[in-house]
Amino acid sequence: MSEILFLAHRIPWPADRGDKIRSHHILRHLAGIAPVHVAAFADDARDMGFTKEMEPNFASLHIELRDKPQWRSGLDALKSGQPISVQSFRSEVMQSWVNDLLAVNQISHIFCFSGQMAQYVPADFAGTFIMDFVDVDSAKFQSYAQSGNPFMRWINKREARLLSAFERDTAQRADMNLFVSQAEADVFMLRSKITGQYIKPLGNGIDTVTYDPTADIPKLKSVPTGKLIVFTGQMDYRPNIEAVCDFATNAMPAIRAAHHDAVFAIVGRNPSPVVQALAKLDGVMVIGAVDDVRSWLKAAKVVVAPLRIARGIQNKVLEAMAMAKAVVVSPAAAEGIDAKDGTHFRIACNVGVEAVQVCDLLANPLAAERLGISARMHVIDRYGWAQQLALLDDLMRDTHPVAVAAE
Repeated sequence: MSEILFLAHRIPWPADRGDKIRSHHILRHLAGIAPVHVAAFADDARDMGFTKEMEPNFASLHIELRDKPQWRSGLDALKSGQPISVQSFRSEVMQSWVNDLLAVNQISHIFCFSGQMAQYVPADFAGTFIMDFVDVDSAKFQSYAQSGNPFMRWINKREARLLSAFERDTAQRADMNLFVSQAEADVFMLRSKITGQYIKPLGNGIDTVTYDPTADIPKLKSVPTGKLIVFTGQMDYRPNIEAVCDFATNAMPAIRAAHHDAVFAIVGRNPSPVVQALAKLDGVMVIGAVDDVRSWLKAAKVVVAPLRIARGIQNKVLEAMAMAKAVVVSPAAAEGIDAKDGTHFRIACNVGVEAVQVCDLLANPLAAERLGISARMHVIDRYGWAQQLALLDDLMRDTHPVAVAAE
């Protein structure tokens, strides 16, 4: 092996949100194998501010502010016949940087994080191309196409179709394709008809030293009175928005009927206007961005992940489990996590059952405590990052034959 080029759709530093947690730990692991060159996009000025912190750790660095408006990406996608997801991350500056790097450096491996970045891998790259799709994004858009106004249903249906073709073409070019769970890999194989030999799960881990209820965690300056129920996540992301809206509107009234002091706290950056409006409901708090999400997890009596649409492994669930919290999850949020219903968390099949499960845990604090302790012991045993990323050592040594479509 010579050197590695790491491509990411979002700057993998620091590990402060779901996708960045995975990319950050993978990047750090790769840097322990060989020199790494990093090319990634930044969402805003805050992200750009982390470049100085990153520079000493890597051979070279190109972090580019992604400020292309969504309407422009949509128009470019319609003109080009490409998915909007791909056009949103299209940059001639990024492509030039990658081309120049490949022309002058001995890059033996390209590790591409998230499908949108595969467009920057040259068709004639002679080294090993490892594609980490993480999730099957086209399946997510197919789910989106089932609801909404007619125009958005058409947009999402188009995106699902074109992105599925793009994913399939990318997988056939790559030497190995990674997904966050076997369940997600199975979905991709079913949709793409790519043979399983070239597809492997690479799970997410959790830092159980950082996420430890006995760690030195800052206390909340103002602790909400009552029994605290917490949801964490990026709050401008559609699945998170739909989850908290459904829970706040349809579960919380039943929960508060049984527990008058129950409070639902929605914790996470960039709450959309519809999420902000939930603060008008009795017993609902919209917190927004916080310095340390562990403070809210530690204060919670119950953590919920009522996602109706979810892909892959939910880091928010692993974090809450590591904090020894009783967690109530939807079937979608539980998928991909190797844990047992009733032993490590509780799975609720709909919003009515979510309310029942939360009420039961609030009424039985000893049962909630036992569930949380079992959850923490399980993630310590099963979800360490070193254990999850061991596969990378083999992949970065070996060159695999390029994937081919099944007959």
